[in-house]
Amino acid sequence: MSFLIPNTLRSWPWPRQLNPHYSICKAESSAWCEGFKAFDARAQKSFNRCDFNLLASLAFPLLNKDAVGCYLMNLFFVIDEHTDIHCVPGHPRNAVIAATAVARQQADIVMDALHNPRKVRPSGEWIGGKVAQEFWLNAITIATPTSQRRFLATFRSYLNAVVQQARNSGHIRDVNSYFQVRRDTIGAKPSFAINEIHLNIPDEIITHPVIVRLTNLCLDALIIGNDLCSYNVEQGCGDDGHNLVTIVMHQHNLDVQGAINWISYLHDNIADEFCRLWARIPTFCSPVDREIRTYTDSLGNWIRANDQWSFESERYFGKEGLEIQRTRRVTLLPRVNDHIGGKK
Repeated sequence: MSFLIPNTLRSWPWPRQLNPHYSICKAESSAWCEGFKAFDARAQKSFNRCDFNLLASLAFPLLNKDAVGCYLMNLFFVIDEHTDIHCVPGHPRNAVIAATAVARQQADIVMDALHNPRKVRPSGEWIGGKVAQEFWLNAITIATPTSQRRFLATFRSYLNAVVQQARNSGHIRDVNSYFQVRRDTIGAKPSFAINEIHLNIPDEIITHPVIVRLTNLCLDALIIGNDLCSYNVEQGCGDDGHNLVTIVMHQHNLDVQGAINWISYLHDNIADEFCRLWARIPTFCSPVDREIRTYTDSLGNWIRANDQWSFESERYFGKEGLEIQRTRRVTLLPRVNDHIGGKK
């Protein structure tokens, strides 16, 4: 069986951009991440094939070569892989309880490391704390106070949502409640704070209804793009209960292609509204107008970046990504437990 992934960005006005420092930053941040030995050799090889530095370099094309974006993407995926509960053995209920407790403990470790970046981490602590601490020590040397504050707040929301996802493993949500949780678990909100790492946008402007709506539309487009591309891998390892394709199939009694077509229509509406709103961003008659335009432009670029990385890396399609991007046809994988986790 095969299915077609629609080209949801067929008329998206933001072109592919790649940070000119990609090669340098990839080498530095990859060596940094591998140095923590967060994975065994096999998992590390799978991790490297995903090339999260490419995602950062597509998503942050204007940042300088301090590599903060690459460090953040590697931190996200260390957390993502270590909190992936389908790897927990045992009775399903016991596995969920155990995974939730571990996810909560890991979330607390990471937040403690971010709030106390110069604190010596306890011996034997989960390695994610040290990864988070070193990332943040690097970031705070260049981040403005407003971006630091927003990053910490949104990262806490992200971690809390990861714990909630673990707690509700095995439960298939409806579309609306899924989007509510996934807007945090996708990790994009802290990433948006990195987009404003050199900016000083006041709270009353970043919370303007138009800016908030643009941000949420961007999040929903990212969720859809990620879930369309990750579905095959996730269903292959039985980890698709937290994927929009499965949710739409259950809620609307559709097959795989029918659900994907339903989601594609939803994405078209989101994209149309985003472009209409982006063309009408309010002005505040101050120097911050240029900064808010930079920020909202980065939202449009994020949607393109996520789509490009999904096909250019080996995360979801192995070495066939560019061919699948051209043909849009995906062959359904058999359900076996032999894949590194699918969620971004």
